[in-house]
Amino acid sequence: MRLSADMRAFAARIGHDFREPELLNRALTHGSVSSPMRPDNQRLEFLGDRVLGMVIAEALYHADPDAAEGKLAPRFNALVRKEACAGVAREIGLGEVLKLGRSETISGGRRKEALLGDAMEAVIAAVYLDAGFGAARDMVLRLWKERIAGVKEDARDAKSSLQEWAQARGLRPPVYVELAREGPDHAPLFTMEVRLEGHGKAQGKASAKRAAEQAAAAALLGRLGG
Repeated sequence: MRLSADMRAFAARIGHDFREPELLNRALTHGSVSSPMRPDNQRLEFLGDRVLGMVIAEALYHADPDAAEGKLAPRFNALVRKEACAGVAREIGLGEVLKLGRSETISGGRRKEALLGDAMEAVIAAVYLDAGFGAARDMVLRLWKERIAGVKEDARDAKSSLQEWAQARGLRPPVYVELAREGPDHAPLFTMEVRLEGHGKAQGKASAKRAAEQAAAAALLGRLGG
């Protein structure tokens, strides 16, 4: 098959010329528009997640030879989690070429964190299957370059940090509650609240639930001095 003009432009943005264009087409096909003759990207997502993990683990291992596992692990998690993948996807315009069903398109699927993150992992797998680990590694290192260089020494996300703060004091885990969802389906705004027994509560707002939870946890940590 031949790639459309917008797909060729996307391939140029990620810096890979596909020998098997069907791999890229499959990587960008969401389940809402798949069929027996048009498989979705879930299997590729599964593979791409592992390839990404290997590339990032190797990069962090060599970037800081003196760092202990306890320091490398949170940095690794920060670089491979869905939010990071979705962020890279947005930077390269992946949402513009994502193949979605009508309902997903109407509900703003091209901007959804989970869909973008999954498709980014699928694209990594497509490059890996098309040209091998070296090509996939080069692409990931190029697209994640600034994130790898800028990842914090203690890169634990706010939710993990708050949970560890609570555990260290013998408290129950924080509880997250959705207080509100505003705006249209294609551009929602969530308000989440985190509650920690005996230590109050805090709120966070974002376009995705997980991001709003992170914002709430960060706000409460700030008050607790964590």
